[in-house]
Amino acid sequence: MTERTAPQLPGKLDFNTPALIRQRRVRNLKDRLAAHSIAAGGIGVIIAVMLIFFYLLYEVVPLFGGADAEIAAQYPVPGTNGQTLLLGMEEQAEIGMRVADNGQVTFFRTHDGVVMETYPLPGAEGGLTAVAREDPASHWLVAGYADGQALVFKHSYRARFDDNGKRSLTPYLEFPYGEEPIQILQNGEPITRIALRNADAGLAIAASGADGQLQLVIFAKDENFMTGEVELLRQDLKLDANGSTVHSLLVDPDLRWFFVAYQGGKMDVFDLQDTNHPVLNSRTDLVPPGVRITQVQHLLGGISVLVADDSGRVTQWFLVRDERNEYALRKIRDFAQEDAAILALAPEHRRKGFMTVDADGAVGLYNATAQRAVLSEQLLNSKPLQAVIAPRANAALIESENGQLAFLHIDNEHPEVSWSALWSEVWYENYPQPEFIWQSSAANNDFEPKFSLAPLAFGTLKAAFYAMLLAAPLAICGAMYTAFFMSAGLRRKVKPTIELMEALPTVILGFLAGLWLAPFIERTLPGIFSMLLLTPIGILVFGYLWNNAPARIRFLVPTGWDAALLIPVLILIGWFSLAMSSPLEALFFNGDMRGWLSNDLGIPYDQRNALVVGLAMGFAVIPTIFSIAEDALFSVPRHLVQGSLALGATPWQTLMRVVLPTASPGIFSGLMIGMGRAVGETMIVLMATGNTPIMDVNIFEGMRTLAANIAVEMPESEVGSTHFRILFMAAFVLFLFTFVFNTLAEVIRQRLRTKYGSL
Repeated sequence: MTERTAPQLPGKLDFNTPALIRQRRVRNLKDRLAAHSIAAGGIGVIIAVMLIFFYLLYEVVPLFGGADAEIAAQYPVPGTNGQTLLLGMEEQAEIGMRVADNGQVTFFRTHDGVVMETYPLPGAEGGLTAVAREDPASHWLVAGYADGQALVFKHSYRARFDDNGKRSLTPYLEFPYGEEPIQILQNGEPITRIALRNADAGLAIAASGADGQLQLVIFAKDENFMTGEVELLRQDLKLDANGSTVHSLLVDPDLRWFFVAYQGGKMDVFDLQDTNHPVLNSRTDLVPPGVRITQVQHLLGGISVLVADDSGRVTQWFLVRDERNEYALRKIRDFAQEDAAILALAPEHRRKGFMTVDADGAVGLYNATAQRAVLSEQLLNSKPLQAVIAPRANAALIESENGQLAFLHIDNEHPEVSWSALWSEVWYENYPQPEFIWQSSAANNDFEPKFSLAPLAFGTLKAAFYAMLLAAPLAICGAMYTAFFMSAGLRRKVKPTIELMEALPTVILGFLAGLWLAPFIERTLPGIFSMLLLTPIGILVFGYLWNNAPARIRFLVPTGWDAALLIPVLILIGWFSLAMSSPLEALFFNGDMRGWLSNDLGIPYDQRNALVVGLAMGFAVIPTIFSIAEDALFSVPRHLVQGSLALGATPWQTLMRVVLPTASPGIFSGLMIGMGRAVGETMIVLMATGNTPIMDVNIFEGMRTLAANIAVEMPESEVGSTHFRILFMAAFVLFLFTFVFNTLAEVIRQRLRTKYGSL
């Protein structure tokens, strides 16, 4: 018998050969490099987002800072003896001006009080009894004399540069209407109160005397085209002074309204539309009983009237149309400083702000539009007599009863901004009621900026809503069919085609939407609505008919290719709807559906509206939602689908009960990413909405979004200005929108994943 030997087992594998050790080291090195690179990339993204956040915050925070003021110099009142009737300053706050009751106009250096020039006013040997400035931003002045005469003059400054480029200013007086005083009060009584308004339509001088006489003189201007000389054509308007002592007189810039404030606390408003027959428009109590008026001034622009009283309160008033469409003086807002009486009130020259000084020497800085007190600080030790703020609002002069003149440096960059001005309704001048308004610029210098972010935020959400209203159902339903019912061959053609839509630049979509789609929708509005109604109905009808067709016909189309049959159906529905547009419009809307909407239903129609934005931006958002949702649906494990079908569930039941819950985290992520895309979209809404910052849910009205507003206005805003920083505020709000949406999406996605992850 032959002896067999057992086969020898192969030798043990050696995993520690130099080659394998070197391979493991290289692999470990690659793994560590990949891990560190991915971690560094993730951390870098977080750092980049945080840097964006902090940079936006850095630009926004100064908006809500307060103001600073300090006394830069203090010296005896410059010029000759006499009581100061009015103070002024030139543009650079380098030269001050003082008009005294002895008829002397003194120019002095603001930083040390050294007198530069002194000019006597013509005919003022008997002294001055009243002086008034036309407007906070104007250099036009009027002086009232003891004999009832008045003189209009102007303080000006001539700049010169020497050979070394050093600038010097020379102050001087101008008398554009002559140096001869004009008789205003015919009885020759001293003028106690006076007002001036130099408008294009004419020159108005109002005055009152100690005996209660009230006189308004309007000079029509007749310019000689050959010589350029202006001849004044006089018209006297004698008004009833209500039997009370006049405190202040004001004339508005259009020479339409004449305001008379009385010591008793009342104000009469005269309508001068018919100068031959002035009408008393209203009589209003400006202060409560027992409170005394101390100052009455026009705010910049001559629309609002500021009234200060001895209770330490300033109120803002302007004319508003009532329910009878008639003008009435109405208190809009009030500002409280302290309990001490406000003795000096100085409106700013270029903003809707003003400065107050009370009897205790406390200085306050306010902004009327924002209803914001930016400064209240004790700076003086005695009662103020006169105050003026520099044209650039960076300096002020305050004269005290101790004979000292204080020159203040002021830092007050952004008083126009407050939380209420940004997000609440604000009652702007010339508006009938408080409203949300965005209007950052205008042609005139006395414009009241309107920086409400509410209409921009509303427009952003409105555009996103209508875009998602179109995109979300189409994208998700398309993803459901493509991932679950469509054949693999057709899916390989459809999915890349839809994803390719995302590569189309949004500027092209915006261009087409603004220049082609908007006019097309306006022309075929009945057809567009017919298409929106008939398309789902036609699809359902065709699906029902196809499902009930004979099997021999249905089997001619391979499984999963059924959707291709809808292409001619959709083309037919679109053609029929557009073809019936004109007959439908003629039959139901008298040939003009847009006019029917506006006139019969009261629904305004703007050509570039939310419907256009919804169609165009929905087209841009669909690929994003579709791609993510389709991937999530297609990635559902096949054993779950096959198990559900094996247990007797229909494909539709399997889709609704198994596939959708499992894929819901991914579908929701796609929706939120699409929503973020819609919120941040710029070019489509910029070109297709009309950029009207209004708050109206009407689908036929336009809007302005935060992103479009930044794109439009940022290139023209002054760096560091309030407008510039508010645009950064808009960017910050947009950043918070996307951050909140993404955070909510992640929270909900995690909960959905936890809930359905066990399937």
